[in-house]
Amino acid sequence: MTLETVLLWAVVGLIAGWLASAVVGGGYGVVGDIVVGVVGAFLGGFIFKETHIKVPFDGLPGVIFVAFIGAVVLLLIFRLIRRGRA
Repeated sequence: MTLETVLLWAVVGLIAGWLASAVVGGGYGVVGDIVVGVVGAFLGGFIFKETHIKVPFDGLPGVIFVAFIGAVVLLLIFRLIRRGRA
């Protein structure tokens, strides 16, 4: 993996994580948003692949969209887990 690839993943993760935190709430700071966004990208890719849903955008906007959807799902799961403990 090149430095460019790592930086691209970090930027996509930051954007997707920040957007998801803005929609769902419960931001985790810059590093947390990057982690949520990157993990959300994998989760979103899995969701879109398994449900055979076509991504409505091509290129980087499509990657950010898929990561955003995955990050929203991830934050909602975190919220359900946190509620279950309380």
